[in-house]
Amino acid sequence: MAETTLFILGATGDLTSRLLLPALEQLLALDPDRDVRLVGVGRRAVSDDDWRARVRDSFDADPAPGAQRLAEQTTYLQADISSPDGIRTILAATEGRPVLYFAVPPAIAQQACDAMTGIDLPKGTILALEKPFGTDQASAHAFNEKLAALLPENQIFRVDHFLGQSILLDLIGVRFANRVFEPVWSAEHIESVVIRYDETLGLEGRAGYYDNAGALTDMLQSHLLELLSVVAMDPPASLGERDLRDATAATLRATRVWGDDPLTASRRARYTAGEVGGHRLPSYADEDGVDPSRQTETLAEATFEVRTARWEGVPFTLRSGKAIEPAVREIALTFRPVRHLPDQFRGDTGPNVMHFKFGPDTMSLQVNVHDGTHPFDLRGATLDADLGQGSVHAYAEVLSGILDGDATLAVRGDSAEQCWRIVAPIIEAWKSDQVPLDEYPAGSSGPSGWPSLSTMTA
Repeated sequence: MAETTLFILGATGDLTSRLLLPALEQLLALDPDRDVRLVGVGRRAVSDDDWRARVRDSFDADPAPGAQRLAEQTTYLQADISSPDGIRTILAATEGRPVLYFAVPPAIAQQACDAMTGIDLPKGTILALEKPFGTDQASAHAFNEKLAALLPENQIFRVDHFLGQSILLDLIGVRFANRVFEPVWSAEHIESVVIRYDETLGLEGRAGYYDNAGALTDMLQSHLLELLSVVAMDPPASLGERDLRDATAATLRATRVWGDDPLTASRRARYTAGEVGGHRLPSYADEDGVDPSRQTETLAEATFEVRTARWEGVPFTLRSGKAIEPAVREIALTFRPVRHLPDQFRGDTGPNVMHFKFGPDTMSLQVNVHDGTHPFDLRGATLDADLGQGSVHAYAEVLSGILDGDATLAVRGDSAEQCWRIVAPIIEAWKSDQVPLDEYPAGSSGPSGWPSLSTMTA
């Protein structure tokens, strides 16, 4: 009997083939003795042979023996997950501990959780749920209460693959394992923080979801606020599930829109026609499936503050946009100037800035050094470290925690609620058109009138 049965609910969808199955293949290549059985679940009839072919097509041409064995033995189960009978059918097919991964829209996942009410779930059952977790703080709280009636919190995995990004784990190591950085990680030494995730991709056929969400909900409300919580947390006693998630949750509880003023602390825009990476993109408003009257933003930027002694007065600016070139994806910490620069120094001196860049992962530190000519001339130099791609991709990191029952890299219920609370003033200001919807050509770096992030300070 398998130690764990992984049920992928929504097995024939894009998320499964593009992310979950390749992540599972990578885990089995790294850990060939992992004992997991895979069952695909969906509403429509699919034969076991057709499902196995889908799994093999999502794997590499020459998968590791463990992945090849899983692909040969996996089965498909037709079931309506929104009905109690469908849930019972799934649980009856379990060998060992059941893990139910909801690769379905959030509304269907909530229907499935409703259907579980009154059903005795097997010991150790794990539910893995994709974002968004609710549509506002109240709905997130109501869903959390529903989940709490089913299982303990540490068996609920709210998946945010950004928490599995290797660069974030690199940042934790750099901050806490180096005496040169750990003591200066505070407002006394750091002037501003920017967390930025721009991408060259446009809508890519996702109008059904994206036009109802936009960049603020899709990226800032979830992924980037979770990154902020890790960057700004106080040192946890350990990196175990409880200590780490207590630390990040405390940070989110202390986070507010900068100056409590969403009108001056937030900006939004959407792309017009342009060229990105040699490809012509139409205006977002002209994309298939888009309702221009919704005024959905494709670029969101907002500044927050963490009201703790460690970070008082430090702006944390979060930004994410589509059809942006160059695609800057980084966490950047700008340090304050030295308290006293002795007379006679001359030349260009800039701030010390530490950059953590996403994939391939790198860390760089901008410093001021002697330029080698006049004894007191200075110039800027950059110290670089190549951190590689990480041992596993983000979804593999998250999936590993799910299969191991380790919720360290999952979003806790209270944090999910806090993320909605934090952005609520911005959402309301944007809905009432108090913040203008600017425009930028696809392939540009954004609206020309926006302030440069490299110069943003308190």
